[in-house]
Amino acid sequence: MAGKTEVYVFDGDRPVPAVIRQYTEEDFTELIRIQSEAFPPPYPPEMWWNEEQLRNHVRLFPEGALCIEVEDVLAGSVTGLIVQFDPAHPGHTWSEITDDGYIRNHQPDGNSLYVADICVRPRYRKLGLGKWLIQSLYHTVVHLGLERLLGAGRMPGYGKVADQMTAEQYLDAVVRGELRDPVITFLLRCGRTPLGVTANYLEDEESRNYAALMEWKNPFYSK
Repeated sequence: MAGKTEVYVFDGDRPVPAVIRQYTEEDFTELIRIQSEAFPPPYPPEMWWNEEQLRNHVRLFPEGALCIEVEDVLAGSVTGLIVQFDPAHPGHTWSEITDDGYIRNHQPDGNSLYVADICVRPRYRKLGLGKWLIQSLYHTVVHLGLERLLGAGRMPGYGKVADQMTAEQYLDAVVRGELRDPVITFLLRCGRTPLGVTANYLEDEESRNYAALMEWKNPFYSK
């Protein structure tokens, strides 16, 4: 995705102009500030993006380094890299598949676009910006002729019921609509479908370190 895409998001019934574009070095300070707002303590600050990571994103794969501005204010970002994914061996951790966020393992000849991070400022979350950022990555998948968009979603609601069911049972209950999870339900609304649960994905007490591996298949893909 090159250049920028102008869209309208909605604050209630009020259309609000927004712009989706690739982020650049000039955005780094604000992107780190957004991370601090979106992931406040007790989330460890060392898990926020740093300038070296962001510099790798725009150098190694600028098509996967996107941000969204709302009325000229930087409000969120999404970051991806291309990987070679084998559905027969889906297990991985966030650290392994994203190179701890440095994406030096980006594979231009891989088959899948992997979502390393999506982040929206809390005060802008009611505008549906996350869905627009995910939609933009779908466009990138189609443009590059990749097989899928792939990523693992936290399951922050699982910790509340972990003594009653397994992580797999929890994911099934969310998909059936019996339970609602703030992350997994959002990803379902964005068009993602679950492939299964991966353990020890990320140190995340709310999710008991589990995550749901979810994909969007490119309907135009051909080998």
